[in-house]
Amino acid sequence: MPIWHWDLHKRKPSGGKRKAYRGKRRYESGGYPTETRLGDPKRSVERVMSGDIKVKLLSDRFVNVADPSTGKTVKTEILRVVRNQSNVDYDRRGVLTKGAIVATHLGLARITSRPGQDGVLNAILIESAK
Repeated sequence: MPIWHWDLHKRKPSGGKRKAYRGKRRYESGGYPTETRLGDPKRSVERVMSGDIKVKLLSDRFVNVADPSTGKTVKTEILRVVRNQSNVDYDRRGVLTKGAIVATHLGLARITSRPGQDGVLNAILIESAK
């Protein structure tokens, strides 16, 4: 069941109760966050507003790592999730979101894409493993 994102149930700034003047609408419904994990590549395709398609990455083992010093991009395997600053619980569980730091064979890389929204894992190399 989707999450409903609207404020008909909230109170007025004065503190009084707000009376709902209509029912819920489908375009006000949201969804649960896609928590991308390490594992076999798995994606889900969903229809969103105005008939668009959103590809959600559920799990993946590989990341496209760009090296800013050489300007080259290489697809490499993710060894582990080092740190995820967006949520302490994500850090512990190894969930991949934008800004998460992962260990690869090339070194430490920071995720720059939004895997739950874009359906792809892109990263930039921040510390080389020499």
